[in-house]
Amino acid sequence: MKTPRLFLVLVLCSTLFSALLYLGWSYRYGSLGFPLDDAWIHQTYARNLAYTGQLSYVPGQPSAGSTSPLWTILLSTGYLLGLDYRLWTYFLGVAGLALTAWTACRLAHRLFPDQLWAAPLTGLLCALEWHLIWAAFSGMETILFTWLVLLTIELQLKTCSPPFAIRYPLFAITGIVAGLLTLARPEGLLLVGLVGLALLWRAWREARWQGLWAVAGFGLAFAVVISPWVAFNLSVSGQPFPNTFYAKQAEYRLLLSLPLGTRVARVLLPTVIGAQFLLIPGFLYAAFRALRPLSRLTPHTSRPDALPLLWWLGTVLVYALRLPVDYQHGRYLIPTIPVFVVFGSWGTLSLLRPDWHQFIVRALSRAVSIAILVLLLVFWIIGARAYAADVGFIEGEMVAVARWLAANTPSDALIAVHDIGAVGYRVNRPLLDLAGLITPEVVPFIADEARLLAFMEEKGTDYVVFFPDWSPAYARMAQDPRLHPVYRTGYAWTLSQGHANMAVYETRWDSESD
Repeated sequence: MKTPRLFLVLVLCSTLFSALLYLGWSYRYGSLGFPLDDAWIHQTYARNLAYTGQLSYVPGQPSAGSTSPLWTILLSTGYLLGLDYRLWTYFLGVAGLALTAWTACRLAHRLFPDQLWAAPLTGLLCALEWHLIWAAFSGMETILFTWLVLLTIELQLKTCSPPFAIRYPLFAITGIVAGLLTLARPEGLLLVGLVGLALLWRAWREARWQGLWAVAGFGLAFAVVISPWVAFNLSVSGQPFPNTFYAKQAEYRLLLSLPLGTRVARVLLPTVIGAQFLLIPGFLYAAFRALRPLSRLTPHTSRPDALPLLWWLGTVLVYALRLPVDYQHGRYLIPTIPVFVVFGSWGTLSLLRPDWHQFIVRALSRAVSIAILVLLLVFWIIGARAYAADVGFIEGEMVAVARWLAANTPSDALIAVHDIGAVGYRVNRPLLDLAGLITPEVVPFIADEARLLAFMEEKGTDYVVFFPDWSPAYARMAQDPRLHPVYRTGYAWTLSQGHANMAVYETRWDSESD
């Protein structure tokens, strides 16, 4: 099944325009950087991997803190080639965004071949969707993971599509891509499990024992890809997954006291802010068609494949149950947006009647079509402004603090930091990570300021860096008499948003605590 080349041209042009707008706006705003401090963590791992051949945050100390070893490897290639790290990261983002939009376009074409406009609409929406563009230039693995999600789903559909045939290479390729998906982010395991079950059901139904051998090939290929990473994590930390996989859940466990419905809304709502909000009725219609019992389908009705929807729903529920956070534009749920767009586009096109004989139906259908395109462009621009503001915030706070520390602290000073990204990349000092990335010992008491202070005193920490209003625990820590503020960034945008600037505190452990 081939998608028209015109779709590819549409996707590539839209992606390039998005890159020019977002990076150009950020440059005009005052800086080219990354909108997340975590992006600097990846850069540190990548630089050390390129220069030392070791997956470590501090050279010589192997670390299981990288959530995405695949992204680290890709970033390290730029250092090996001597390329500017920002330009190389942006290039990977452009490539990831184009591949995401193109694969979503192909997926829509495969799922809904009877709807001519579903594929181009999906490609356009994904190439200009502001969350996805923001993620592409965030310096994070999000866009890589998003593309691999779509590619894994596409391979599964291709493997199971009728007429079913045992094609061992295709099963193995699907397993390899599933392994790369997990190396991009560990939550890829959810989709791997669903794909494995779908392949197993189809293979057993159509080919019995011969089919099971093919599924075993899928599992073996997957295991071969991820086993070195799992073995490395076990040897370094004793856990199969990265430190941050556990640290994030510990830091935000208080949110688990919220009602489940509130948590679902909390993780889901940021992903529908934009033109896709108007796709909600179409998405619900498509979901109804996909999940409708086979017994109720007539010979003339089609039934979209339900696996992408099950993954979408499972991802939303897993985050609602384990990590119900909505900050940074809902970045953890951004990979679900293309699947929503694929089904929402088809469902919306199926519901609209732009040529209907009744004027009200015809006018409403055309109005909705125009509104989707208008909202897409409006949020395309709003997203560019948000991206520039986020980059400016990281440069004005975290990067500014890193520069101050590099210029004003002794070379042997022990610095405790929350967050550690820009400081770790730019400051060659011994570090303690209060978020648990490279200092997993703090994870059990990550939100207990008294134990954090005792831990820092035991280690002989010289400086402590954090936002005083990051959490109630950090607000109390900022009042401890043993911490004396010596620098605040003064970044005006942070203050205008009603938040405190990042601060550096010098420790005086001989002072009396309250």
